[in-house]
Amino acid sequence: MNMLTIDERVRIIGALVEGNSLRSVSRMTGIARNTITKLLVDLGEACMAYHDAHVRNVRVRRLQCDEIWAYVGAKAKNVSAEMKGIGWGDIWTWVGIDADTKLVVSYLVGGRGAIWAKDFMEDCASRIHGRVQVTTDGHKAYLEAVEGAFGMGVDFATLQEIYGASEETETRYSPAKCIGCESKVVMGNPDPEHISTSYVERQNLTMRMHMRRFTRLTNAFSKKLDNHAYAVALHFMYSNFVRIHSTLRVTPAMEAGLSNHAWTIGELVAMGEAAMPKPTKRGHYKKREANSN
Repeated sequence: MNMLTIDERVRIIGALVEGNSLRSVSRMTGIARNTITKLLVDLGEACMAYHDAHVRNVRVRRLQCDEIWAYVGAKAKNVSAEMKGIGWGDIWTWVGIDADTKLVVSYLVGGRGAIWAKDFMEDCASRIHGRVQVTTDGHKAYLEAVEGAFGMGVDFATLQEIYGASEETETRYSPAKCIGCESKVVMGNPDPEHISTSYVERQNLTMRMHMRRFTRLTNAFSKKLDNHAYAVALHFMYSNFVRIHSTLRVTPAMEAGLSNHAWTIGELVAMGEAAMPKPTKRGHYKKREANSN
């Protein structure tokens, strides 16, 4: 890959985190799509490592958790067994957000079963200190996962949304209307006024707006599972450390005490460059001798 200038990298990343697709960024910048993809992969890996190392020992009073659906390659019903082996099919992103600071404490890209719920909640618990109130949706996998991760030191409640049938005759593109919510205390003593998943659901909307591969009813879906995970890592790094929250007037990382300033896209790119392995000098080229026989 030809070396990109800092300005080119900033332009590319700035376009990606605002919801542009790889192809559109290529058209906007005149840079090859493979080069843009390579930058996404390298920076995504760095974002994963930075989040894992630095978003820890966070004081969270109210944690909201949810999962957001997408797919890689094709929807699960259209994927052959062979393509499932390389990661095609439905994919879920688990998200845990602090309701006060709006910091995404933990995220996980994978399936939606009990094993994934266990890994996700254990990761949340490892990053939080102090007692926390957890609210999730009615997904049954959370029940054992939360207790296993936090033990008895948690106030846990679920919030199940109740949907009614759509009154429209054409329902293919119309989601069912939410007609109410049912909360249930699972363990501990959660505050009823704060049994909510509103902030994490708003974060889900932000994901669909700021990652083109999450936009519904388009052909901009992910083609590779790894690239999907790197895009998610980049988004949450941008959301936590760069993007000023409209209500807080600071970034979530600043509100949570993890940063003393709002990062720029340039700082985000520089962080990734520092984490990337330095290119090594090519060895001597030895010309192959022709066979004299």
